[in-house]
Amino acid sequence: MENSPEFQQLITQEREKAMVNEMIAKLTTVCWDKCITGTPGSKFSSSESSCLTNCAQRYMDMSLIIMKRFQNMQ
Repeated sequence: MENSPEFQQLITQEREKAMVNEMIAKLTTVCWDKCITGTPGSKFSSSESSCLTNCAQRYMDMSLIIMKRFQNMQ
């Protein structure tokens, strides 16, 4: 069973889910620390919102670049 294609696909899917969850947690931590400098209120200021959007986009772009480089190395 451990060597079946279905089992290997399940393992791959679970690894991908774990990577996505880890990336989201890291993105949240990095962007929160960078963009939220005061005590958060009931909603973000326009500058905080803009900063969070830009930070998340840069983080995702960089993650894609890194993943593509790893794929090209294999």
